[in-house]
Amino acid sequence: MTLWESVQKNMTWRGVFIASIAAGTVFIVSNLILTPLVLDIQPPVILRYFASLLLGSDAVTDDGAFVQVIGLVIHFVLSFVFTLLITIVIHRWGILVGIIGGGLLGVAIYGINLYTFTVIFEWFFAIESNVLLLSHILFGATAGGVYELFDHYDIPFELEVNDEKN
Repeated sequence: MTLWESVQKNMTWRGVFIASIAAGTVFIVSNLILTPLVLDIQPPVILRYFASLLLGSDAVTDDGAFVQVIGLVIHFVLSFVFTLLITIVIHRWGILVGIIGGGLLGVAIYGINLYTFTVIFEWFFAIESNVLLLSHILFGATAGGVYELFDHYDIPFELEVNDEKN
């Protein structure tokens, strides 16, 4: 059995979907509330940055509703992908590992985003802040914790019982 077949067989896909929506919502709400306070910029700028991944750097200065919607769609697609990665790592370990492990993986995702997005998309340096780090931690903890609430494969190891008598 390949790794992907094992993942498909042993994951609670409904949990992945719900966790990605919950974690994506926590991420975007924390950014929309805290970024204007820390960076003194308007909240919609965050969605424009997400849209710029697809539309280019001009999307950052575009106030149109279309750009906001594209940013929201891209954000939730990325939320699903990152939640899937988190749940593959933490699944079957319980709620505590889901939250703590998810938070640590959120830090790892932050680092990956920091060192790839700012290299590929140079304009991303402008929103780099502690708020972004905090929102990634909250994202990971929420993704891991919510997934574990729905995961019905929560025994970390399969216990083998030896029925043979010596």
